[in-house]
Amino acid sequence: MQRLRLKFSRGEELKFLSHLDLMRLWERALRRAGIPLAYSEGFTPHPQIALAAPLLVGVTSEAELMDISLSRWISPQSFTAKIEKHLPRGITLIEVWPVGVNVPSLQSQVKFVDYKVEVVTEKAPGDVEAELASFLSKKELPWHHHRDTGDRYYDLRALVDSLSLIDCRNAVCVLDMRLRCDEKGAGRPEQVTKALGFIKRPKSIHRTNIVLD
Repeated sequence: MQRLRLKFSRGEELKFLSHLDLMRLWERALRRAGIPLAYSEGFTPHPQIALAAPLLVGVTSEAELMDISLSRWISPQSFTAKIEKHLPRGITLIEVWPVGVNVPSLQSQVKFVDYKVEVVTEKAPGDVEAELASFLSKKELPWHHHRDTGDRYYDLRALVDSLSLIDCRNAVCVLDMRLRCDEKGAGRPEQVTKALGFIKRPKSIHRTNIVLD
């Protein structure tokens, strides 16, 4: 038994792919590449593949992490050579390395997620920075979010670790966000921009890093 950890990017071509469809994509690619997958036990065995902090639909990323359990040992170099030929445009494998089979699950290790978010605004850079400072100065920010599964009430401020302005030009500002993502809650970039007073949904959201414990 072996466990490999993959880091890969997800581009514009696949940003509207659902989490379930992404997992199916990887499963098909792994099978076609002849990767010796390890399967769960039970009546309906399935490949032991786990993704950290599933990406929201419409978001691109340069920092996706996934663990794959294998039934026999294979070197990261051999794995990369086999799988790359079967990955579609929009998925780029960045790095592969082994991790211990008994280490905690990947999802349980996730603490924060970093995003680069583009918002359209007529505000001056100084005004945007003032909005960020005002948000960060709050001890709490009660928030209400409606979903198909029902209403959610939570403290949005507790889900934001850091906020900063990267750039602002041509009516588009780029924000850097580090949001919490653990068993207590997960921050959503579009909710943060809404709380900051940006009326329109973000022009783009790009994940830049996943911080593990």
